[in-house]
Amino acid sequence: MFGIIRPCRHRLSERLQTSWMAHLCGLCLALRDDHGQLARTATNYDGLIISVLVEAQAAREDSSWRRTAGPCPLRGMRTASVAKGEGARLAAAVSLALASVKIRDHVEDRDGVFARRPVAAGARAVTRRWDRQSAGSASTVGFDTAVLLDAASRQGELERSLRPGGSVLLVTEPTETATSAAFAHTAAIAGRPGNAAPLAEAGRLFGRLAHLLDAAEDQAADAASGAWNPLTATGTDRAEAERLCRDAVHGIRLALREVELADRTLVHVLLAHETERAVDRVFGPARHGTSCRRPDAPDTTTGEHPHQAPPQEAPPGQAPVPPWVPQGPGFTPPGEKPPNPRNLLAGCAMWALMACTCQLLCCDHEDPFSRERREGFCARNDCGECCNCPDCSGCGDCCNCCDGDCCDGCDCCSCDCGCS
Repeated sequence: MFGIIRPCRHRLSERLQTSWMAHLCGLCLALRDDHGQLARTATNYDGLIISVLVEAQAAREDSSWRRTAGPCPLRGMRTASVAKGEGARLAAAVSLALASVKIRDHVEDRDGVFARRPVAAGARAVTRRWDRQSAGSASTVGFDTAVLLDAASRQGELERSLRPGGSVLLVTEPTETATSAAFAHTAAIAGRPGNAAPLAEAGRLFGRLAHLLDAAEDQAADAASGAWNPLTATGTDRAEAERLCRDAVHGIRLALREVELADRTLVHVLLAHETERAVDRVFGPARHGTSCRRPDAPDTTTGEHPHQAPPQEAPPGQAPVPPWVPQGPGFTPPGEKPPNPRNLLAGCAMWALMACTCQLLCCDHEDPFSRERREGFCARNDCGECCNCPDCSGCGDCCNCCDGDCCDGCDCCSCDCGCS
């Protein structure tokens, strides 16, 4: 899994989380159906935005964009409603082409295992096959992947010809061109030709953002290994790189205002807010940004620790619950009788079964020994910090309400933070 868009489940409503997973699983299955099991390794977070954009623009019934998929180990052997159709196929073709480019780049840079000749030879064979497969499947939805492959070939030429002091935006141009074409084609698939121009602009800026963030994130490692890095090669400092990234985020938001969408919520969350979080993840929060803190950390706005807060309100007839008592999924509420635990032998057998089906990792499950409800490891560790926006009553900062930097169409949270 690669990509800059990594939404945390704690920041998404149940509906958006379901939709996000539907597109992610739909992309993975489209890769399998069109290109084989190995192609599923090309599943990436950024590629599924193509599927999200197509569905968001098309005014059709939800049933026409969904199908029921069979049990999967990564879903704890559960069935699920997943995305289907032209959007998923285009996302799969683009993801496969991007994965091919990424592997070819690792081979050229001799990164890690790719420095070994047998591995590099096998990787080149895979990239050639993926190039052919992505071109074939993309042609069924009217998209020509040649623009992606041409951009990748020009990338190497630009890097070799670049001189110190040159503009880093010269290096990002091929990526911008490729993502711009992919974003714009979603308008053609969805039957919204008027959206092509603003989506092309949003895609261009998204490509710039992805390239710069990848360069900034890898700069230290590239310096240690002697690998080529666009920021180092052009002498671009991190402050300038951050400015370019934040300008790109702002430009994406402006472009999205011109796009006609049947349902803009998930698109807005991913492209208007998760892009900014990606910048914060690499460069740190902006000075004017919001305060994200863990629930058990001291509140820097009031100086009050959660243990010093008043007891939480309780239903009539029950005693108030102190704030330090664990609440939520994975804990047995006070007053309820805990389930009967399994013995050691039965617990070990159940643990082995749940581990083999990935239930311990990927979904809510019953503890194999205590039988209490637990969250999966991925769910507990997917964001590092649970964000809390004091000025919005815990809306998760989806509207950037703490600094007043709200953008149009911010209906991704239920709190009233003054967004239009």
